[in-house]
Amino acid sequence: MVRIKFILLGALAAASAFYSAQAFAQEGLVAPPGEVAVEPYVQSNANAGATPFTGDAMFRAFHGEAGIARVVDGMIDRNLADPRISEIFKASDLVRLRRTLKEQFCYLLGGPCAYTGRDMKSAHKDQGLQNADFNALVENLQKAMDKEGVPFRAQNRLLAKLAPMQRETVER
Repeated sequence: MVRIKFILLGALAAASAFYSAQAFAQEGLVAPPGEVAVEPYVQSNANAGATPFTGDAMFRAFHGEAGIARVVDGMIDRNLADPRISEIFKASDLVRLRRTLKEQFCYLLGGPCAYTGRDMKSAHKDQGLQNADFNALVENLQKAMDKEGVPFRAQNRLLAKLAPMQRETVER
């Protein structure tokens, strides 16, 4: 009996891991498993803060969804270890942050993903971000892209697309 319970729990956990954020939103739920619930908001690719690249060249330059996941995870891990900005991330829902950044990058890079996160202004509201914080994050992103072997030109193209978001995220 105990073994059956563990098998059922394992199956439920596996199924919930594959249940997409969009499916949760369609059913009126506000947080996928492992994430802290947030106030409901309108989900839209427009919230990603920029228009995506056309074609799949950029998506391929980042080595697809797996490469994007490694870049995002590497950037977040660096941010958590970076004394300049680690405090900003300590209060974050890291599960949601990782998921939505992967979605955002995948969408912007022309991949087959939809962005389900909030718009940049409301996502960063009341964090008191400064230009130095933004710059440190960009440095950590560049290191993560280098480690993934993303070509320099592709890195610059993504950074150019992300740069205008500074106006929406930096508060002081």
